[in-house]
Amino acid sequence: MCGILLAVGEAFRTDFNAALAGLKSRGPDAREVLAHGAALLGHARLAVIDIDGGRQPMTAAEGRYAMVYNGEIYNFAALRRELEAAGRAFATRSDSEVLLAGYLHWGEAVLEKLDGMFAFAIHDRADGNVFIARDRLGIKPLFWGAQGDNFVAASTLEPFFALTAFPKKLDAEGLRDYLAFQTPLAPRTLVRDIHALPPGACLTWKAKLQCRLTPDSSALSAAAETKVGAGGTAPRQWWTIPDASEKAPEHEALVAETDVLLAQAVKDQLVADVPLGAFLSGGIDSSLIVHYMAQAAATTARSLKTFSVRFAEAGFDESPAARAVADLYGTEHHVLDAPQLGADTLAAALADLDQPLADPAYIPTWALSRLTRQHVTVALSGDGGDELFGGYPRFLDSADRHPDSMAKRALRALLRTGLAPASLTRRALAGADLLLYRRVELGDYPGSRKDLRRYLVPDVARAAHPESTLQLWRDLAARHGGYDRGALLRADLWTYLSENCLAKTDRASMAHGLEVRVPLLAKALQERMLRLPASVHFDRGGGKAILRALARKHLPEVVWNREKHGFSVPLRTNFAGPWRDWCAAQVAGAKMRAPWLDAAAIEALWREARQGEGNVRLFYTFAVLLAWLETHPLDA
Repeated sequence: MCGILLAVGEAFRTDFNAALAGLKSRGPDAREVLAHGAALLGHARLAVIDIDGGRQPMTAAEGRYAMVYNGEIYNFAALRRELEAAGRAFATRSDSEVLLAGYLHWGEAVLEKLDGMFAFAIHDRADGNVFIARDRLGIKPLFWGAQGDNFVAASTLEPFFALTAFPKKLDAEGLRDYLAFQTPLAPRTLVRDIHALPPGACLTWKAKLQCRLTPDSSALSAAAETKVGAGGTAPRQWWTIPDASEKAPEHEALVAETDVLLAQAVKDQLVADVPLGAFLSGGIDSSLIVHYMAQAAATTARSLKTFSVRFAEAGFDESPAARAVADLYGTEHHVLDAPQLGADTLAAALADLDQPLADPAYIPTWALSRLTRQHVTVALSGDGGDELFGGYPRFLDSADRHPDSMAKRALRALLRTGLAPASLTRRALAGADLLLYRRVELGDYPGSRKDLRRYLVPDVARAAHPESTLQLWRDLAARHGGYDRGALLRADLWTYLSENCLAKTDRASMAHGLEVRVPLLAKALQERMLRLPASVHFDRGGGKAILRALARKHLPEVVWNREKHGFSVPLRTNFAGPWRDWCAAQVAGAKMRAPWLDAAAIEALWREARQGEGNVRLFYTFAVLLAWLETHPLDA
């Protein structure tokens, strides 16, 4: 697990080392730079597999190709055997060398063969071209930008801010998605001309090619198209989310099949040459991961370390359930009592974000990662269980549950003519429009409490195109059947899962040099679950029927026979208490840091929030943005 940086062109050479330094926490073990033709490749390494031999940047074909790579390929041993049978020799035991050799042997087709999490960049010294790619669900991040004949790709946004030749201007549409959804959605970022490579996408930047290619409309939505400067092409999807193509099998048979798939996924992801453990919240997902880890450990004699965190402020202590699982499997269990989440902890956690992420669960995840890294280098997590296995109640709230009516149509007509108050907007919506309204904090709802325009100056509000709020989510839902359970589940994979949940875990863990793996999103599980109709995940008990059945089979009752709880912090309590002064400071800096925001509207939000009223989640979204802008200034 590492931080990667590739830059082509003279414009970025002077600042390259400073840019690479921005990735230090992602790779605390080594930093190396390779000059490769017109390119510089930098790698900040967290050594996990083949400590001595897996150094990067890595070259091949007598130095023609050079690669920097971040991630883990869990099936690299099998791919290595296949390549060796084809006549390729290897000098290391690393998955990095297998990835590069696979690219040279199979070309882009290697991507379909990979089971893992990855983001990488390969430079061809002969023609100057660059190839970059990101895993199917965006477990690992990758950003890129082109300026004339210059090109940059990096693990996070942070290196771009050290490159003085790269303009730092606000992307109004990225801001729109952040304010609506607490995170920008790929390919947008908060910075104009810096793009997030979408999950399951790749890109070939061709040196000296003065053209722009349009993405395949079946792969990327029109809203996701990105302009590319001279020398570039546009991203293309090497993998797309499939629709259900098989009938639902008998429930017990599917549970048994999933049991085998999960056991193998966890076993595959235990490969490491460093200490390894697991996050154990006491919920179903993380507890199942520990169950399968314990099974594998019984055959490998590996001691199993587990980690739970307890926050006094949260008002709910899951550590007894975690302890019951730890006792069942005899793990070396660490209950980590995190310090009070004061303003210092909040500020330190937010300082490690390369771009704003306003999910409050990031803060405890950051604290858990810091404490876990004191004991292990790699941790397995239960992330992805709710998204791939239908765990969220919102998946039950399909469009057909909210039919249109004459009364709603009449109310919409009155709203359009201004004859009804905007506060009635929600009551006028039906079907997919109502689902979108519930999904966003702000959007295209003129005059209502969710009107994005209330918080932006007019020019920026127009440039933000509120009418396109959460367009990617809408396009995905429509493409996969139109707002039924299966479509809603799939629409979350490249929006909420990739850009919020997985980004949260990646940034929180890599801030401390901790690698986190997510077995519930293993390739075999993705392929099996996404071929099936969403109905397999739901029964009278709600969603996640398969994992709940496995929990009843393997885990103590205290884990599965209780209400689901999130992993977050109490915003209202903190706004009125330990975070009050910090929040006030962010609001006071609004006019200077973000003149394109309506400072008066934000102040009004703060007045309500510090009294425990109003939309505290929306205020937190603005507070995180303002804190980030203090160290990442942007021009409008």
